[in-house]
Amino acid sequence: MSANRYDKEIFKVLTEAGVEGLSVQKIARHVFNSCNSFFEVITFEEVHAYVSRFLLSNSKRPNSIIERTAYRGIYHLNFNSKQTQQLMLQFIEEIEENTSEPVKEEKTRSLFQ
Repeated sequence: MSANRYDKEIFKVLTEAGVEGLSVQKIARHVFNSCNSFFEVITFEEVHAYVSRFLLSNSKRPNSIIERTAYRGIYHLNFNSKQTQQLMLQFIEEIEENTSEPVKEEKTRSLFQ
């Protein structure tokens, strides 16, 4: 499985978590559930290890896109970061694209009326 897909899922779940954030375990579980399939089987341990490394490496600097909370093992997005604000805009655009106008039903008579 590509690391880029894992990264995208991590950002997605942290965006949905908001200011409270989530534990590494819950983030890893979400990534595992969304990326695992019959055709590409992955283990939870490898996903958890990747998520842990990703969160640690992306939360070291004060202006990082991800930051630790006051509680051990809990992470959330750094909403003061310009990168985070850009990421939020991208997710909003993706959501709007996915929920674009529904297909209009044609108003024709059926054979049974």
